[in-house]
Amino acid sequence: MPNRFTTLALLLALAAPSGFAADYKLGDRLPAKAAAKTSFKTVTWDDLLPKDWDPMASFKGLDVSKLKDGDPRADEALQKLRVAWDAAPANEAMNKKPIRIAGFLVPLEWGDKKLKEFLLVPYFGACIHTPPPPANQIIHVIATPPAKGMQAMDAVWVEGVIEIGLADTDMGRSSYRMQASKVTRYKQ
Repeated sequence: MPNRFTTLALLLALAAPSGFAADYKLGDRLPAKAAAKTSFKTVTWDDLLPKDWDPMASFKGLDVSKLKDGDPRADEALQKLRVAWDAAPANEAMNKKPIRIAGFLVPLEWGDKKLKEFLLVPYFGACIHTPPPPANQIIHVIATPPAKGMQAMDAVWVEGVIEIGLADTDMGRSSYRMQASKVTRYKQ
């Protein structure tokens, strides 16, 4: 069943340039699987959303299928959407929970060929080939120990305690942060 962002993610992906050779297409999401042997609870990206928050509220009354490139209404709608999504609320019930979540990594800081800091995003291409998702769909991760052998848009599992906390980066704004104790490649 598609989640609340599938349509918008695909819409944004269609307008974005391509360029990554990978097993994923722009907008692809990773299915959550049963937890491996771990003490962390496996969660999905929908778990990070407050139940009463509507990510599409900025588009109410606007038929985006009738908008063309350069239409001032499209520019205005995207600007309103960006403002709303950058202020997207976090789910208070997730604060300080030990979780395991699958996503795609967007590097922020490398050190000695090890990835120390990155954004974890729910779909392939987010923040690089498409505009960033809502802030409550981005996790700012500090990997301790740093992840080895990873690169941009790799599919990964991340384990750690998630906290509510805003972070502004060049790649997007996040509502969550995590001190990751484990970063592993996502395996199907």
